[in-house]
Amino acid sequence: MEFKVTHHDSSGGARRGEIITAHGRFETPVFMPVGTQGSVKALSPLDLEQAGVGILLANTYHLYLRPGHGLIERLGGLHHFMSWEGAILTDSGGYQVYSLSNLRKISEEGVTFQSHVDGSTHFIGPCEAMEIQKALGADVIMAFDECAPYPADYDYVRNSVRLTSQWAAMCLQCTRGVSQALFGIVQGGMVPELREQSAREIVAMGFDGYALGGLSVGEDRATRRRVVQETVPFLPADKPRYLMGVGKPEDILDGVAAGIDMFDCVLPTRNARNGALFTKHGPLAIKNACYAEDDRPVDEHCSCYTCTHFSRAYLRHLFMAKELLAYRLNTIHNLHYYMGFMTGVRQAIQEDRFTDFCEGFFERSEE
Repeated sequence: MEFKVTHHDSSGGARRGEIITAHGRFETPVFMPVGTQGSVKALSPLDLEQAGVGILLANTYHLYLRPGHGLIERLGGLHHFMSWEGAILTDSGGYQVYSLSNLRKISEEGVTFQSHVDGSTHFIGPCEAMEIQKALGADVIMAFDECAPYPADYDYVRNSVRLTSQWAAMCLQCTRGVSQALFGIVQGGMVPELREQSAREIVAMGFDGYALGGLSVGEDRATRRRVVQETVPFLPADKPRYLMGVGKPEDILDGVAAGIDMFDCVLPTRNARNGALFTKHGPLAIKNACYAEDDRPVDEHCSCYTCTHFSRAYLRHLFMAKELLAYRLNTIHNLHYYMGFMTGVRQAIQEDRFTDFCEGFFERSEE
């Protein structure tokens, strides 16, 4: 993987760059749609290409359980398996194991947990996480980490930092694919000194990129913004920075302003399936009765397939009737919105007007 910063916004920490992987080049700041099971729900790879997606995220934990990383490797790796020619990032599975708080047991070696699929018992530690991700063949893979819940007491977060550093060092010793970049993950909860400690320890190990984990776990926006702003200065400027699980447009803008390069979240696709559509003037709930006879597109300024072919009235009808096409058309629109939003962010950085871009975004959202 190659990464370079191509421009810094003159008004602050926002930066534009590019990443080159074995499966293509994409520009940063970038938003990665989430394809948990090797599929961005309701969309085909062609839909993703047409929306301008350069990299997507797939989930190590879920693909390990079903259909199994060994099967995917035998069938040519995840790119071939899902017929996706762009870049793929796989998370380590640490967050999913974290979410199974009632079904897991953490030890020095890793985590023993029960499958949410069939209740069977499994173990994933640093080497297992690396083995699974190597088999999947992703372009960017993540070190196995321990994500502290929110809220959590100081001692728990301190131990989480210790385990994360211990496991990160083990991940570096494990074999990975020759073209796979490995990112370390910074933990530390909402505690400034533990975030600094974790960042210094992880950076000293020399990863290809660095992620901020343990956020978007229930904290408010102001707290998240503070943690990001306090942590980024400890990350090297010549490596990509990834804010994990953050996806509201306003949170992305906060992250970009602090110097973050990569984002992911289920928000645009999940919201689409729930009938919440993004527009330049804020969210639109398509189920509302006021759209029953509305012949306008979701967003008159949007050029996506959904907005150029279908009315709000038709989309509302599909959603209320629980037609599968509703999920597809809504997701096409939301993902197109996100890709366009990130294009606007990059262009604003390039033209040294990122602050104005942010102000305009919030003004339109409040109209």
